Amino acid sequence: MKNISRFVAIGLTVSFLAGCASAPKDIEAAYVSPVPYQSMSCNQLRTEAEAVSARAQNAAGVQKKKANNDAAATAVSLVLFWPAAFLIKGDSAAAAEVSRLKGEMNAIETVSRQKNCGIVFKPIA
Repeated sequence: MKNISRFVAIGLTVSFLAGCASAPKDIEAAYVSPVPYQSMSCNQLRTEAEAVSARAQNAAGVQKKKANNDAAATAVSLVLFWPAAFLIKGDSAAAAEVSRLKGEMNAIETVSRQKNCGIVFKPIA
């Protein structure tokens, strides 16, 4: 009987965690074509890189907050109150935005390397 209850507890934990929002650093970049950036000069690429970086940091902050909220709801649902599991929302438009912006940063870096502009983004934390 103990083994069955452990199995059920582990299964519930895994299913709750699978529904949690991803941390921004764990979200893969979507493919974004570098073609729109190829006609830009290094200065234009730098300006675009700064804008994309700012939007990416903002989107990562929103996603991190969602991930933290889901982790808290998971902990509460596992320890105190199982209906709190319904508060777990998982990945959403914020995660898609982080993925797209990471893809834009990859595309800008690709063109930057081709043109020797020296633009390199720091990874999103």
